[in-house]
Amino acid sequence: MNASDELRFGLGFDSHAADRARPLFLGGVLFEGEPGLAGHSDAVVVCHALADAMLGAAAIGDLGEHFPDTDPTIGGIGGLELLGRAKALLVRHGYRVRSCDLTVVAERPAVGPRRDEIRRNLARVLGLPIGGVSVKATRPEGLGLAGDGAACFALAVLART
Repeated sequence: MNASDELRFGLGFDSHAADRARPLFLGGVLFEGEPGLAGHSDAVVVCHALADAMLGAAAIGDLGEHFPDTDPTIGGIGGLELLGRAKALLVRHGYRVRSCDLTVVAERPAVGPRRDEIRRNLARVLGLPIGGVSVKATRPEGLGLAGDGAACFALAVLART
């Protein structure tokens, strides 16, 4: 296997509690009428989990290391912008995203009807065809995980550039 054929895999996870004073964004899509998520940035669990998965796959740290919540310059930063910055770090280290798979865990909202909007947003930022981005959702079914907020698991597949 050539170095250029090497695939790297990274797993990311993020969760945020609900914050009814904020709007809810998932993958750059506004879910009107739904409680938002608390956090230093815009608390977009989809983008945060995916960025962490990407950084992990490249073995170049994690989201908290590159974008700490103590940094006032990233307070309120949009999830898609943060994802773009994580992608730029990958490029500087000689990697590109090949594909990604995400699972949103939340009682609400229903993600399915807006899934393709989220996929398009993520694909655009990552420079992928929409077929390279999978977004799924599940409810915690009363188990407590993301019962009053949302969480996301993400898998990123990278290749050397």
